[in-house]
Amino acid sequence: MTDDGITMPILQNAKKALRQSVKHEKRNQTIKAEIRSLRVKLRKAVTAKKIDEAKEVARLIGKKLDKATTKKIFKRNTAARLKSRMMKNINALKIS
Repeated sequence: MTDDGITMPILQNAKKALRQSVKHEKRNQTIKAEIRSLRVKLRKAVTAKKIDEAKEVARLIGKKLDKATTKKIFKRNTAARLKSRMMKNINALKIS
């Protein structure tokens, strides 16, 4: 057993699966963190009523969400929901 209570794998393929899952987890966390920080940036741009900056950040978020969906980091509907809410905020900003 390791320090965090997880038993170590014995079989070779289980060892490889563990290595892969650790690598994937690290990659997924960095991508999710990027998207999260961009969403915060978008929120700040919307509250400051900076339409051009908000549009640019929204385009970047949409691109990153689509890529994350293809890599199965986000589920398709989750990405669609986030993009929909994002565009709803930007469109409300254009109208006002």
